[in-house]
Amino acid sequence: MAWLEYLLPLIFLTPLGATAVVVLALRNLHDARVRSPFDAHPLREPGQALRDRLDRAFSSLFLNGALGPIVVLTPLVYGMGRMLFAPHQNWVEWAIYGLLSTLLVLLFCFLLMLDYQRIRRIKLGLACELAVGQELERLIRPESHPYFVFHDVPSDTFTIDHVVVTPHGLFVVETRARTHPLDATGAPRRTVVVERERLRFPGWSERLPLRKTRQATTWLRQWLNRHHSVEAPVRGVLVLPDWDIEQEHPFDDPLVVDGEGLAQLLIDTSLGDLDRATHDKITRALTARAASQDARRLQRPSV
Repeated sequence: MAWLEYLLPLIFLTPLGATAVVVLALRNLHDARVRSPFDAHPLREPGQALRDRLDRAFSSLFLNGALGPIVVLTPLVYGMGRMLFAPHQNWVEWAIYGLLSTLLVLLFCFLLMLDYQRIRRIKLGLACELAVGQELERLIRPESHPYFVFHDVPSDTFTIDHVVVTPHGLFVVETRARTHPLDATGAPRRTVVVERERLRFPGWSERLPLRKTRQATTWLRQWLNRHHSVEAPVRGVLVLPDWDIEQEHPFDDPLVVDGEGLAQLLIDTSLGDLDRATHDKITRALTARAASQDARRLQRPSV
């Protein structure tokens, strides 16, 4: 029975298969999410969405780093088994096994490089969000609580980095992290020119950060009006940490700042007056939305 020549070598793959099962069982070992002991809801911190993405990136790095050698060795181990059971040696077949292993090595090296680059980008974004969140925490006044800061507020299709509720309006704060290119002398180029529809960085330009900030501002205003019958002044703030901001034509939709002194800027910027009832209604609505989204995440099956 010629088919046994191809079936019996599978016995040699049993240890590799068992190791792969253990790796898959441990793929969620790196999970830094913490849940409240009171209601089991995930506790949210500044940059929580990026923390979750970083956890998934490390999980992908773990899988590619651990499963890679197992998958790469599979054709070679199977080929060794074929050499024991095959009555005739077919060198073309052995060359195919070697070529397949080589291609798998290149594939997993590429995946590991992608994971490394993704982790670096997420860490940079998380560092900027934490810096902005720390600055925003200065708004909180324990004696009267006129200021509230909500982190990672979920909308219908995206997540807002921060929403600041003040006695004189609401601020949607979006953070974008970008690395500085170097000039011919090796010094970082830190100046970004802000136009109404785009950001001109040294060497490239972007429209999406301004568009996303305006989109988040519009969504929050419409959501409060539609679902809670609240008319409140809302302004977007785009923060580019560690960049020198230069505006060709001044405008405030949204405000584009470097993040330094952000808390005082929001305190000094008056959009209008919120009465105490409206202020409390907005904070309750945002708190309830964050809690409902966390409950939905808990009900979703883990992947």
